[in-house]
Amino acid sequence: MTDPTATVPTTRAGLHAADAARVATFAALIAVLGLPGALPLLGNAVPVTLQTLGVMLAGAILGARRGALAVLTFLALAAAGLPVLAGGRGGLGAFVGPSAGYLVGFVVGAWVVGLLVHRLRRVTFLGVLGAAVVGGVGVVYACGIPVQAAVTGVPVPETALLSAVFLPGDLLKAVACAAVTVGVARAYPAALRHRED
Repeated sequence: MTDPTATVPTTRAGLHAADAARVATFAALIAVLGLPGALPLLGNAVPVTLQTLGVMLAGAILGARRGALAVLTFLALAAAGLPVLAGGRGGLGAFVGPSAGYLVGFVVGAWVVGLLVHRLRRVTFLGVLGAAVVGGVGVVYACGIPVQAAVTGVPVPETALLSAVFLPGDLLKAVACAAVTVGVARAYPAALRHRED
């Protein structure tokens, strides 16, 4: 019996062509979620954006490896100068500013969300919600807050307090991620079969 995947084209990263297309699609989704712009709150150096939702969805639906690759693709576009970050920003300057740690946290967060969702016996709303909160909120904050504090010169506890303004919105994004992921799992179960993650 022949291997049905033997004739499927792969990329240099070892992804099947269909997986590469999914990675590119989610990178585009993260960029599109930045179109509404960035909302600075209470003088915080880091704005509120919808892009964290795309990061959570990339991990939950694509899995750990492909979700992280989608975020890396998005960040590569930003580094190349394309205005894909919230508020139409792009370029290497974003990677040395107050948001730099959050951008790194996007990659790690997508990977953690994907890993946790993959380990669920069944894709449930509460299971995905927990994964999105841990990876898409907790991990992103853990990477972002110390870097923001270092760049702005504001002590970490004070920066963490300032960042608490993001929490209600990010929890709503986690709820949206769970609802969408469960919907995708019911409508197209094969979409969440992460054989390689």
